[in-house]
Amino acid sequence: MQLKLTESKLPFPSLLLIAPFFLWGTAMVAMKSVIPHTTPLFMAGVRLLPAGALVLLAAIAMGRSQPKTWKAWLWIIFFALVDGTMFQGFLAEGLVKTSAGLGSVMIDSQPLAVAVLSLWLFKERIGLWGWLGLGAGVLGISLIGLPDEWILRLLQGGELSIQADIGNLFQNGQWLMLLAALSMAVGTVTIRGVCRYADPVIATGWHMILGGLPLLAMSAVWESQQWINIDCSGWMALAYSTVFGSALAYGLFFYFASNGNLTSLSALTFLTPVFALLFGNLLLGEVLSKIQLTGVCLTLASIYIINQRDALAALKLNRGKNYGTTDESADLDSSLEIPIPVRVAESEPEI
Repeated sequence: MQLKLTESKLPFPSLLLIAPFFLWGTAMVAMKSVIPHTTPLFMAGVRLLPAGALVLLAAIAMGRSQPKTWKAWLWIIFFALVDGTMFQGFLAEGLVKTSAGLGSVMIDSQPLAVAVLSLWLFKERIGLWGWLGLGAGVLGISLIGLPDEWILRLLQGGELSIQADIGNLFQNGQWLMLLAALSMAVGTVTIRGVCRYADPVIATGWHMILGGLPLLAMSAVWESQQWINIDCSGWMALAYSTVFGSALAYGLFFYFASNGNLTSLSALTFLTPVFALLFGNLLLGEVLSKIQLTGVCLTLASIYIINQRDALAALKLNRGKNYGTTDESADLDSSLEIPIPVRVAESEPEI
């Protein structure tokens, strides 16, 4: 499937492609600001359920069709369980014990899992440059997310205490964020199956509603005083997370995911922690160290490499031809899909 950004009928396609990751990053900051005044499962449910209703209303206004077969509903229910209930539940619980920037970093380790799943399930070729870009992204988010003392200790030839250091990492909620990352990765590849039987925007709305209901049910059973201490600014933060960080961001992301290369699109999620760290610093006073800044630079470089891997492979292939040589890895990469996956078919309505 070759998809060209320039042929998209959506207005401002480049901005729309980046928008979900900006909205997710800033929504993480908004959620972190309100979490001391509410409970995690309630916050996760409130983020999903109203947002799903908004997406459905927008889809109905655009004339999109509702699911009509039991296979469509089974796919949507599985999608809701994995990417709705599990992802948002793990995220909210993990956010209690992590900062907004760190939490976003841990979650956005998922492009590597998406790349492996897409290679296995859909035979999407990643190529040499794609793997190099993913490796740079993982290194970048590691520099952002792992404690500086760990990195400095390793650079100085020291050793980590598995029982103490790794145990402390899990106590801080990072393991919950990694579970959220895996849930999001499975949800991202699941959208391909969903779209064989249901409209992607309609499915996104239903998965948010069906995924939010169990979260609110668990909140009613296990939590108390969910909204008593939320002030006006807290409700505004929740509203932002719901309308922009969920309804708009999810609608755009899964619309693009249903129409293009999942590896390339998922690689852009490396932008989310950059936005989360930036606005976490501006609004919550979360400070970046020099090591974290290095990680941000590597993260941005990884996005460029992954989304320009065809051009880089073609450049290498042309140089090889000029010198009378060939490069198998360049030949492999040159057969890959165009990396920005957002062309919309002429018959599809705009969103």
